[in-house]
Amino acid sequence: MDSLKIHLEPRSIATCPNPDLPPELLNVFGKDVLQHQYEVYEAAKTHDIILDLAPTGTGKTKAGLSVIHHNSERNAIYIAPTNALIEQQAEAAEKFVKATGLPHVVKAASARHVKQWSDERVGNRSGEKLYNVLREPATVFPECAGRPILLVTNPDIFYYATFFAYNRLDHSNIASAFYSSFATVIFDEFHLYDSKQLVSLLFYLALSHSFGYFRDNRKVVLLTATPEAACEAALIKLEEAGAKIYHVDGETQTDRVIPSQTAVSLEIRKQLEKKKLISEIANEVLMRVKENPNQFGAVILDSLDQVDQLNDCLCNAGIENLRGRITGAIKSKSERHEAAQKQIILATSTVDVGFNFERDAESERQNLDWLIFSTRDRFSFWQRIGRVGRVLGKKQTDVPSEVIAYLPEKAWEEGIENLDRTGGREALKQTLENLICMKRQFLEIYWKSEAFLEIARPLLELESALHNLEEEKLVQDLYTTLQKIFGGSRSWNYYKQRMMQIITAEALAKAPIKPKKEGQWSFIKILFKQSPYIRQSFIRKFLEFNYPEQLEALSRQEFSMEELEKEFKDYEETAVELKEFAIFWKTVWSPLFRFRDSLFDSLTIYDPHNFLLDKIGETDLDPFHLLRFYEFISDNLRIEIYSRAEETYQLSFTLNVETLSHFEATQLGKLWAYPNLSVRRTSGGAVRPTKLPVPLEKILRDSLIPGVIVKEHGQAKWAIIKLKRQGLDCYPIHVSSHDSPSSKEYLFFPSLSGILALAAAGVALQSPDNEEFWVA
Repeated sequence: MDSLKIHLEPRSIATCPNPDLPPELLNVFGKDVLQHQYEVYEAAKTHDIILDLAPTGTGKTKAGLSVIHHNSERNAIYIAPTNALIEQQAEAAEKFVKATGLPHVVKAASARHVKQWSDERVGNRSGEKLYNVLREPATVFPECAGRPILLVTNPDIFYYATFFAYNRLDHSNIASAFYSSFATVIFDEFHLYDSKQLVSLLFYLALSHSFGYFRDNRKVVLLTATPEAACEAALIKLEEAGAKIYHVDGETQTDRVIPSQTAVSLEIRKQLEKKKLISEIANEVLMRVKENPNQFGAVILDSLDQVDQLNDCLCNAGIENLRGRITGAIKSKSERHEAAQKQIILATSTVDVGFNFERDAESERQNLDWLIFSTRDRFSFWQRIGRVGRVLGKKQTDVPSEVIAYLPEKAWEEGIENLDRTGGREALKQTLENLICMKRQFLEIYWKSEAFLEIARPLLELESALHNLEEEKLVQDLYTTLQKIFGGSRSWNYYKQRMMQIITAEALAKAPIKPKKEGQWSFIKILFKQSPYIRQSFIRKFLEFNYPEQLEALSRQEFSMEELEKEFKDYEETAVELKEFAIFWKTVWSPLFRFRDSLFDSLTIYDPHNFLLDKIGETDLDPFHLLRFYEFISDNLRIEIYSRAEETYQLSFTLNVETLSHFEATQLGKLWAYPNLSVRRTSGGAVRPTKLPVPLEKILRDSLIPGVIVKEHGQAKWAIIKLKRQGLDCYPIHVSSHDSPSSKEYLFFPSLSGILALAAAGVALQSPDNEEFWVA
């Protein structure tokens, strides 16, 4: 059976008659204060962390903002899940602040916003502006004089700030400000955070506990409709450590409820091959337009290419004026607003958060009557189900909605057909939780692998700032708490040593052997600026990696470290070799610290034929998406797409090495960084000669590319087959050498998610210095 049908009963949300709230909050919430909104406000009086688990579209934003009243004269921060939502939530926050009489000045703070802030009274560095706004808002915004600020930002900036990832001139100041400035911290839709974002959130909570910020009345509100099990387990550990945590769901009361979502007729189908999927969905859309011309619907697909090809099908079928696209490629706020007015909205996961499918002409019933979507995990499944049939505050609440959901074929192998189709939402929830293919497993993988190293950077910075102070012991306390939360098994000293070597490599990699401009520090000056302990630790790692016999000789005291250091000063070629190692060492570990999992930065693309955009213009596109799906021309000035690829191209890499035997003995199954990689695209097994975009060509020519190369055999073969089914990025790589007449094919995993999934699947991976990567 390739499809299953189930009726999902309507949902209701509990109200709270006669709530004991301040009058100014009653004005905002209106006559129907919801139970979860009241509970969040009340719980914040006596708890440190409040989780609002109410369903999507039931006013969690207002509930979170209400907590600011408990620290009404102090700074607050609201972390919206995406850039697209920052302005929307900043507008909502401004209305809330004005309606409730709070003194806060609300400022949106995406990277674009910060760059546009005035630099008349501060420097033009984004980090410097951000720090000054938190230190004294009136420095940048005169209207803030004597008033607290409510900053609306995103998880990217929060991560960069709290993990000391801004440039060296600003990172300590910004981190200190983010750690100490905010009395109210609101994380919106945090279930959508990836592993790195969640680690930064949990790190912040653990620090707030260990460093006493909760004792100073800091309140943290976590908003989510679909909590991540691994995150809930981590919060239990934090609660055991002493943090006071309160959970609110808004649906436990049953005697005072109002409708929040209509009944849903759900059909679950097997995911299809791309062409069949697009054809089937196009037919479903056209049928609905014909049979129910007054209904509004949407299609949400994970693949941008699928959305764009579906768009072509519908335009060719004559309903171009009825559909609009909302994808990551469409940046313009006005274009998105125009698309949102259409009868049919075609979208990627861009609309999964905060997008309510509202139209200028407000409907008396739900904004979406039907929805078609694909999904790979149960979190986006429930998020998307929650988008259809929303009726909270609507006059008409009894018009059923329809949904078609495409799930991985693996779901049928794992028993989804055993679903009790009379059991409604609860039966469906239990069935999805039992499907391994619908779980996001990267959180636990991330925390148990070498990626636990990531939290060592902020810990090391904190330890350095608190050196010889009584508070220095708090760093070890914080690490112990983090170990309990994340389950790490290695000591703080292990990670500290490793992190010091990486930070040293980062500093040395940027330093010129010979300064090219006045005031620039040379490589040797940067090297000897490091403390003797850190400098010598890095030199030992260099010897261990390149000259193990010399390291043994040093251990036998056949020569001294001072003599070795003198060689770096006296002989330029020796310093060059050390710098090359620094570049390698920094690059090897970069996937762990890269905030986005994509291998290359996006390229600016000109789209004159509306393949990606509904209006002619430029957009940003992942280079590999460009190579796989489009024909294009490129020069130093512009990349222009002129047609879709007739067939999706397969991408592969090529690599030249000295000898294959040495390559297999020293680099297979290890985190590594490779020079002079090239990318080629093939169709039907034949190589298609392609002039790469100039920026991508330059990166491949001039930079090392990090990743893991494995041989597809034995246990690894079955693990890799499974990972490919899950859609993880890996690429064939053809390795040739001077000692072999033909190349050999391996698989290249350049992304952190792929590397972690390999480790979790049982493929033995190592660090470049032969340490085990997977640490259970």
